[in-house]
Amino acid sequence: MSVDELDTRLLGHLSQLYGEQQAATLLPKVHELIGRHIEVRQGKRLEIPRWDEKDSVLICYGDSIQYPGMTPLASLKQFLDKRLNGVFSMVHLLPFFPYSSDDGFSVSDFRAVNPQLGDWQDIRELGENFSLLFDLVLNHMSREHLWFVNFVHDEEPGRDYVIQVSPDENLSMVVRPRSTPLLSRVRTPRGMLDVWATFSNDQIDLNYANPQVLLEFIDILLDYIRRGARAVRLDAVAFLWKEIGSSCIHLPQTHEVIKLFRTLLDVLEPGAILLTETNVPHQENISYFDQGDEANMVYQFSLPPLILHAIMCQTTKFLVPWARSLEQETLPEGCTYLNFTASHDGVGLRPLEGLVPDEDLDELLDMMRRRGGYVSMRATTEGRDRPYELNISYFDAFAAEDDDVDPWHIARYMLSQTLPLSFRGIPAVYINALGATPNDPLGVERTGMTRSINRRKWDGAELERLIDLPLTDAGQVFPEYIRRLRIRSGIKAFHPDAPQRVLDMPDGVLGLERISLDGEQRVYAIHNMTGDLRSVDISALGGTNHRWFDALHQVVPDMDGDEVRFRPYQTVWLMAKG
Repeated sequence: MSVDELDTRLLGHLSQLYGEQQAATLLPKVHELIGRHIEVRQGKRLEIPRWDEKDSVLICYGDSIQYPGMTPLASLKQFLDKRLNGVFSMVHLLPFFPYSSDDGFSVSDFRAVNPQLGDWQDIRELGENFSLLFDLVLNHMSREHLWFVNFVHDEEPGRDYVIQVSPDENLSMVVRPRSTPLLSRVRTPRGMLDVWATFSNDQIDLNYANPQVLLEFIDILLDYIRRGARAVRLDAVAFLWKEIGSSCIHLPQTHEVIKLFRTLLDVLEPGAILLTETNVPHQENISYFDQGDEANMVYQFSLPPLILHAIMCQTTKFLVPWARSLEQETLPEGCTYLNFTASHDGVGLRPLEGLVPDEDLDELLDMMRRRGGYVSMRATTEGRDRPYELNISYFDAFAAEDDDVDPWHIARYMLSQTLPLSFRGIPAVYINALGATPNDPLGVERTGMTRSINRRKWDGAELERLIDLPLTDAGQVFPEYIRRLRIRSGIKAFHPDAPQRVLDMPDGVLGLERISLDGEQRVYAIHNMTGDLRSVDISALGGTNHRWFDALHQVVPDMDGDEVRFRPYQTVWLMAKG
């Protein structure tokens, strides 16, 4: 793309946001930011494959692993280089900036590394063996951020970076992810002011109607790319643009901001990835692909709760119809899903809307409460509270309700973790899920946040000791997880873009056919979601001429004629041999 073509596209985005006249004055400022960070590439675009079957993402905090005498980021590098090099291609490093609350998501300086974690040199060294994914926390800022302090004192920069709202405004249509008040009162020399705070009293929303805010975040985005980010996650981006009288979610201006970012990255850093974090119902979520000119990747948010329900309730009656619906979706070129189960947040429940009836959801949530979980709520536009998020260690979510020895706990859990490896897209694994980390009730007590139940920080030596003891939970899960990831990376039918088809299977069994892009390889990923012995007829997959091989376990499957016999909670990856 030439500079002229880039200008045309940028002017189009800016005009949609601020009008043609203001767009013309903003364009030179955008060019100044580009020149500060990255040289515009001219001529033929370099074609860089964004992903293949060897790609998977590890999600972690900068201080998830700590060794004595080392900075947390250096500790993390030591653990990853020793244990996970060649297993994961990318590390999603959750916000590593100075912050005041929410474990990093109330950012007080978007351009600095939290000195308690390390410095930019540590980030650079972490990226020696892994691609890096940074968070762009662009919806809100901490009350401790200089911009907010300047807003309070009516100074620049920041005077107009905050959204002031009269408490008399009708905000009843605003879609909320929380049950906390939408407006937060602020004491200033000018008097008490009410400002927009979607998520908490310490997370003050930024005013993108002021183009200077957009320029700030273009600068920050390009700085992250310059400092080594291969991918950028747009945190809570669905709520970015506000218009009183609207839902203030998924507004056209929000989509336009993302398209502007995508235009910049496609030209300046071919192969870079934009990931949108929009924890909403599925059709709303995939709207962020648009025509292939917006997000490169979206989370498959419906997957974690659907997997949890299917295994714990012993039925695929909700998982299979949803999986079949994916077959009707034609993803734009250069777009894919990020498939996951556990993350630093809880299990989102809004993505179940329209998929799982309330009574079935209530049954599942009651099961999770009995396993030590919490359920956070959100306020609806009708003024009612609805379940928003389940907070529990994904490992403990599959435990028995009592303290008795549960012989099937690990099997249920490993089934849940293998399912995302089978679906179309790229798998992402939370570091605490990799180590079978249980609930952390002391963390909840210490922080007062229910999300802390799944945010335990590990002493590196302790975690390594548990991993190396074969009878511990971590010792059973960690090496087996890595083994499965390594096998997956060698199967080209698991390319993120490879077609997917749901097989006709009895209730309680999920079968997926994946076909390599060249059509030369097929794998049938079949999952027994129940605690029963099951036999599944696979004659329709290729008749009696095939000799079948289970690539996941590297054995010939247990068969009786045309039927594969499954142990409880077993997965097989069937491939034909001859």
